[in-house]
Amino acid sequence: MVALGPGCGCAPPIEILGSGSASTSVDGVDLTGPPEGSTSSLDTASTGDTDPVTLPCSDPDTGVCSNRIDLLFVIDNSGTMGEEQLNLAKNFPMLIEQLQTLEDRHGNPVGADVNIMVTTSDFDNPQCHGSWNKPDYVPAKGSPVHTACVDRLERFTGYGDEPLVIEEACLEVCDPIAPAEPTDQFIHFDPDGSNVMGGSPADALACLGPQGIDGCGYEAPLESMLQALNPSACWNDPAGCDDPAWAFIDEPFLRDGALLAIAIITDEADCSVRDFSIMDEPTFMEIDPISGQKLPSSAICWNAGVVCDGLEPDTGVYAGCAATNKGVEGAVGVSDAQAVLHPTGRYKGLLQSLRGQGREVIMLGVLGVPEVTDHAPVPPHQPIAGGLEALVYRQWRDPDVPAGGDILPDEWNDGTRAVRKQFEFGIGPGCTGYDPATDVYTGQAIPPVRIRDVCESLNTPDDPMTSEIDETRIRCCVESICDDDFSPAIRCLTGLIQDAVVPVG
Repeated sequence: MVALGPGCGCAPPIEILGSGSASTSVDGVDLTGPPEGSTSSLDTASTGDTDPVTLPCSDPDTGVCSNRIDLLFVIDNSGTMGEEQLNLAKNFPMLIEQLQTLEDRHGNPVGADVNIMVTTSDFDNPQCHGSWNKPDYVPAKGSPVHTACVDRLERFTGYGDEPLVIEEACLEVCDPIAPAEPTDQFIHFDPDGSNVMGGSPADALACLGPQGIDGCGYEAPLESMLQALNPSACWNDPAGCDDPAWAFIDEPFLRDGALLAIAIITDEADCSVRDFSIMDEPTFMEIDPISGQKLPSSAICWNAGVVCDGLEPDTGVYAGCAATNKGVEGAVGVSDAQAVLHPTGRYKGLLQSLRGQGREVIMLGVLGVPEVTDHAPVPPHQPIAGGLEALVYRQWRDPDVPAGGDILPDEWNDGTRAVRKQFEFGIGPGCTGYDPATDVYTGQAIPPVRIRDVCESLNTPDDPMTSEIDETRIRCCVESICDDDFSPAIRCLTGLIQDAVVPVG
């Protein structure tokens, strides 16, 4: 979204988990990522080269393998996400039911032992501070949000002179009189019960899930994910925690041997900034068509972390786009230590290291891609038509959507043109939502290059040297945030989990 307010006197970058260094680790988790130069091409997504791991047995005497699942939701809480949060929350009962009745790939009941933690995409940014801020604005920075949305309804009012208010994103799914909440920083359930007060795990997730619409418009879901999974964080290491704000925590979210599932839901490009000085520098800014000057906008997030090639001038379509490291002056392919956004290798390195410690890791992205039109009939039910296969990288186009352009009808009627949207985002929409029942266009989303790069690194490709065996393992599923029904995304998430779980008996 467009940045709120003018430029800032930017503070130094936040130093967390070794930011600013290409080689670092925390509690044995290596964050160096792949070697420099191992980037994906512009036309093909990168894939991991790590063999799939199996869950270790929790009880070596019985041989029963772990049924533990740790599920992290990173949910965009910026101003355009109210309807999407409601859509997601309406599908949470199906998610809980599918986890509770989960079977492994041999048809054996798993009896899942599940932790579910929720955080936001808001890691803070100097451009998100100003006179408009609410007095109680505090970015989550990857920490768990563990209170019911009815207790934070002020989060569902946006900014501006006539702010959007979308409290129904909470109130339609969470009982305002008796909300269901977990007793811990996360929801837990297993065949013997749950830690939820006032309802079921599905009720609690519906209350926790909606995050509001007043978060920072420079979304950083990858960095928020990393901090949520930080092994040293209080919610993952309560025994080592000396922060009184988290003194109530008794059990960690992350557990040894558990399958780790991550779901990222956002409608914009990842903006996990390593060097906040770029928020005041024109290098990655677009020209504001009103002032004629380069000004801050969400285009910084795209321009600072993505490189595209093969632009066709007549159509505005690119041959391809890929994540890359860029330096402060825009140089492409700089070292991790010189990159202005945190390199995607930082996040791939964390996930591969967690996988190397004995966890299987899977990821769902509900992102700015065209709607998926077909899925595989068997787990993991990955998209096989539409979605990423139909994604086109292009510049914004006039006129409005019904006439073949990219501008939503209401915006077109208000005088918004493609040059304005190009300034705001730096790239055209990956998808446009439409509700045929009401004949209403519901919103648009930016293509997810950096998140896609991290997600697809979890896949294992087939080894061409072993013609008789197919080693392909799908561990990444990308669905469209423009879809008016997120149930296929939930099925893909549980399909990934089912495909990764080993037999339990």
